[in-house]
Amino acid sequence: MTGRDGLMQPELEFVFELRVSVGAEQHVGRGPDEELGFTPITGGTVDGPRLSGEVLPGGGDWWVCRGDTTQLDARYLLRAGDGAIIDVVNRGYYRADDALTRRLEAGEAVTEEELYYRTAPVFQTDAPAHRWLAEHQFIGLARPEAGQVCIRVFLVR
Repeated sequence: MTGRDGLMQPELEFVFELRVSVGAEQHVGRGPDEELGFTPITGGTVDGPRLSGEVLPGGGDWWVCRGDTTQLDARYLLRAGDGAIIDVVNRGYYRADDALTRRLEAGEAVTEEELYYRTAPVFQTDAPAHRWLAEHQFIGLARPEAGQVCIRVFLVR
């Protein structure tokens, strides 16, 4: 697809949703104007038209919070339905002002439009059936749900 400026515009294809179960946040440190933490990954599911399986426990998300913006750096493993193991490095940004944070802490659902929670997952595997994951760029639209982070993953065409 070409935009008005004549340049190619990206297209997105929904490929699967990750539902990543997380444990309690752990405080690591604090510097001037920032906080460093870790959130353990305890399991989860993968479900969608191009991939299904499970999120294996044992990974985690290292994050740095500066003001309203949190920089994320998660690493974990997936097991596809056929048994193949897939390594995931998922980096991104989460941004919520104080009012939105209070709503989230109260358990209120928020939309992807209200909460800027975007990721760029990178996948590695030697499984031939899933090689496509290691050969494309992806973006994720994330949202928190009770005890989970849900990430809709899109292949960038």
